[in-house]
Amino acid sequence: MSQPASSGLPGHTLEHPEHFVGAIPPSGRLIGIDGGTKTLGLALSDVGRMIASPLETIKRTKFTADAARLLSHVAEHGVVGLVLGLPRNLDGLEGPRAQATRALARNLNKLSPLPILLWDERLTTAEAERMLIGADQSRKRRGEVIDKLAATIILQSALDRLGQRR
Repeated sequence: MSQPASSGLPGHTLEHPEHFVGAIPPSGRLIGIDGGTKTLGLALSDVGRMIASPLETIKRTKFTADAARLLSHVAEHGVVGLVLGLPRNLDGLEGPRAQATRALARNLNKLSPLPILLWDERLTTAEAERMLIGADQSRKRRGEVIDKLAATIILQSALDRLGQRR
């Protein structure tokens, strides 16, 4: 089980999967986050960390409200760690979106003791868009689900890598 978000312990942000695996218990759910400027796409793993499933798209308002919604999912599902997509440029460098993501991680660390893994998310939104077009989804429907599908892709790729580390 995860510690309550209000435990007063600061969280920490990690960039290496092996450090993240060492910071979380051997089982328990993870939440994947695709952090955009207008929405936060969320995905949830199973307890055994084999499969990621879309969870919710939070329309961003104020950080405190957005974080409260995210942390309500953490409590409801017994989440033990977060995987936050880090949007690097194709050349691997970090631009303004990556800096905004790092700021989101720092702010979440102040509210929750859960470890956060920053996961390279290059091209995940493009991959999600291709999947939805391939499934013949309308533009309106794609807009409704793209962020949580991108979060699912981020989380599933992290789960696949973390599974190799056990």
